[in-house]
Amino acid sequence: MKGLMIASALVLGAALLPAGPAQAKGCLKGAVVGGVAGHVVGHHAVLGAAAGCVVGHHIAHKKEVEQRRAVQAQQQAAAHR
Repeated sequence: MKGLMIASALVLGAALLPAGPAQAKGCLKGAVVGGVAGHVVGHHAVLGAAAGCVVGHHIAHKKEVEQRRAVQAQQQAAAHR
């Protein structure tokens, strides 16, 4: 059963991981946090790391989009002066 869960986590993690290093922002930090949390909760460090990578990437992308919008708003405000 444990082997099946590890294999499933690896397949899921590989399917959800970004294709290149440029898209991996947040993945390492999320994987570390998720791995530790998964280990503490129920010895599911690999599954936690995979989930943490996905969540970390999502949060990093969201932050990047917000920063891009802030820069665009500043540029638009400067153009209207």
